[in-house]
Amino acid sequence: MVLKDVACGSTVKVQKIIGQGAVKRRIMDMGITKGTELFVRKVAPLGDPMEITVRGYELSLRKADAEMIEVE
Repeated sequence: MVLKDVACGSTVKVQKIIGQGAVKRRIMDMGITKGTELFVRKVAPLGDPMEITVRGYELSLRKADAEMIEVE
């Protein structure tokens, strides 16, 4: 399952980041790494962006970026 498909109010754990190169590096620089817990706080009405809590701070992610994060 990817982060884009997770429902609001759910907590998930990152399994893998699918992206490559600069995109993968940018996601990892935001604190999203393997084993990190993510809490999905809000999703915009059209699904883009979504707000998650990661390592104690709120982060807004685009749908395209959320598709690159595989979670369990």
